[in-house]
Amino acid sequence: MSAASSPPPLLNTLTPSRRTGFNRAFAAVYACAIVALFYRHTQTLLGSKTLVSFYVTLALFFSDLVLAFMWANGQAFRMRPVYRKEFPENIEKVVKTSDLPGLDVFICTADPYKEPPMGVVNTALSVMAYDYPTEKISVYVSDDGGSALTLFAFMEAARFAAHWLPYCRDNDIATRSPDEHFATNYWRSSESEKIKIMYESMKTKVEHIVGKGKVGEEHITGDEERRAFSKWSSDGFSRQNHPAVVQVLLDKNKDKDNTGRCLPNLVYVSRQKSKTSPHHFKAGALNALVRVSAVMSNAPIILTLDCDMYSNDPRTPLRAMCYVLDPETQKNLAYIQFPQEFHGITKKDIYACEQKRLFKVHPVGFDGLSGPNYLGTGCFFRRRALFGDPSAMILPETKDLSPDYVVNQPITAHSVIELAHHVAGCNYENQTEWGSKIGFRYGALSEDYYTGYRMKCEGWRSLFCYPEKPAFFGDTPINLLDVLNQNKRWVIGQLEVAFSRYSTITYGVKAKGPVMGLAYSYIAFLAIYSIPITTYSFLPQLALLNGVSIFPMVSEPWFLLYMFLFLGAYGQDLFEFIVERGTVQRWWSDQRMWMMRGLSCYLFGLTEFLLTSIGIPAQGFNVTSKVTDDEQSKRYEQGLFEFGVPSPLFVTLAMAAIINLLSFILGLVRLINGSNKEGLEMQMLLTGMIVMNCVPVYQAMALRRDKGRMPIKTTITASILASVVHVVASPLSM
Repeated sequence: MSAASSPPPLLNTLTPSRRTGFNRAFAAVYACAIVALFYRHTQTLLGSKTLVSFYVTLALFFSDLVLAFMWANGQAFRMRPVYRKEFPENIEKVVKTSDLPGLDVFICTADPYKEPPMGVVNTALSVMAYDYPTEKISVYVSDDGGSALTLFAFMEAARFAAHWLPYCRDNDIATRSPDEHFATNYWRSSESEKIKIMYESMKTKVEHIVGKGKVGEEHITGDEERRAFSKWSSDGFSRQNHPAVVQVLLDKNKDKDNTGRCLPNLVYVSRQKSKTSPHHFKAGALNALVRVSAVMSNAPIILTLDCDMYSNDPRTPLRAMCYVLDPETQKNLAYIQFPQEFHGITKKDIYACEQKRLFKVHPVGFDGLSGPNYLGTGCFFRRRALFGDPSAMILPETKDLSPDYVVNQPITAHSVIELAHHVAGCNYENQTEWGSKIGFRYGALSEDYYTGYRMKCEGWRSLFCYPEKPAFFGDTPINLLDVLNQNKRWVIGQLEVAFSRYSTITYGVKAKGPVMGLAYSYIAFLAIYSIPITTYSFLPQLALLNGVSIFPMVSEPWFLLYMFLFLGAYGQDLFEFIVERGTVQRWWSDQRMWMMRGLSCYLFGLTEFLLTSIGIPAQGFNVTSKVTDDEQSKRYEQGLFEFGVPSPLFVTLAMAAIINLLSFILGLVRLINGSNKEGLEMQMLLTGMIVMNCVPVYQAMALRRDKGRMPIKTTITASILASVVHVVASPLSM
């Protein structure tokens, strides 16, 4: 075969999962079992002899209906899971380095005290040091807290970058976050020790400034820096009320590293805020970056990152380019999503922060349909995808913001800086399509989920890039309350989508078909898991306390149906967890947290959404803290749950723990003395499993004396409420 007719180098491959056939067959069998279950429920309802038994059966019927609905939605992820592989080493055979598309990196932060500036700096330095042409990279840091502390940290980072980038490039450093690199067993040399001293000096200076809470005159080194910080000295400058700040810290056309090579563009952006203007949280910040970057660099590819999500693989952009440059995959391609990975998670992962289903199992299933959802970070967008559907681009208000606009002025030109400040204004979006048809979408607290969903409905596709070496690593909360509040915020945002005009059940099914609509519905309705979880955490146990059987006897054929439904669901879930590089220990933590979330953040999230829907104001957006306490970290490493402070989210957990323990003990006593009635075996099994899940709660209530124990106030409140519930449920004995 001649060289001219040889096939082009392979950039990526796609392999369907071998378990697809099994998934479909098992779904058919399991669906038949669900139909049989509702047949039994109907029989029991029609045969109810008392009002109490009728209501108990009705509650179980409704709970199982919710579980069946969520199970049906979840099958969408199992219909066609696929796996992809990239060959970044072939990129240079396809395109010249000079012809690679430009890359604009967006990094978002909001609070220098909850999201320490040095963490954000490490994220920025890790992507500035990518194995990608530096002249093609522009990094934009969005500081929604409008903090001079963050700007100061990045001024220091800009100076350090001149030494860090050549060090990484010349020594082929794998982990290019300085903090993580120097925490590993790195190769020690005179050069590495010199770089480490420089980094530690910068870190000490930044942390000192953050501790003081202001940038003193002694730390300002020139007139340009003085002018930049002067905005913070103006009257009325506050977190929620300040002018736009756009500060170019590195300009690729002027700034060089210590070897003479150009440095990437580095720009600090704090969009204008006013007490009367809408903020739109993260999506609003991202849209401001879309506009600011458009007038400064307008790269066709955009990478969005959370402030703590540093790059773990310097070849990650090349992996994304394996799809962007491939004619077979680039058609209607909106974005390439990488999974979220977290460093510092313990072997047990007690809070299930790995979120394996959300970040790995489900995206693999999504990828076989029209692609994974946008996860909010670690995602490479085509800029064009933010401007309407694939067939019809929506033109922005000015040509300077169009994805086709070619920037032909220096990034520091007066006209460019002036326009950047203008498009970062808080009133710029008024009477425009931004947030509705252009850019990242507004309308839900989970703006990332909503944005990806709307793009799919417009006809865009996405891909899931899941390399063996994690592309990004981020921080995870080590405090239970932070974990639950974070999940509550997510499920409220997803419910806002579920009950909007763009509902996944109606609009989604119509736009993307039933399978994709069901897949998005599973995520949108996660909060309703609280209904069956709460029901099965209280009702069978209260019946057990009163010696009343509500499940089939072991001798009945229906018992086998219940066991099949229970073991089938858990068995398949465990299998999928293990297949996606999980462990049994982490799976146990995951299913335990599923129950805990159902009794706390899902339940409170559903309640808060319903209250807000009828006009009762509820709690707003909170930033999850990335700051860790030494004592908390130690308890986390020991596998101890962190309760610590009173919270309503803990009350329902403690109530369920108390009622389940009492009912299980009473059931055992009856079993030992022979007074336990036949038919209570399933209730004992269910109660025993929940008791095992609640062991951390019992420890926190009764056995621990550290600061992370369950507050006495919470324990007393839960005990009183549990007693009240038991008294109210006493008619179950009738």
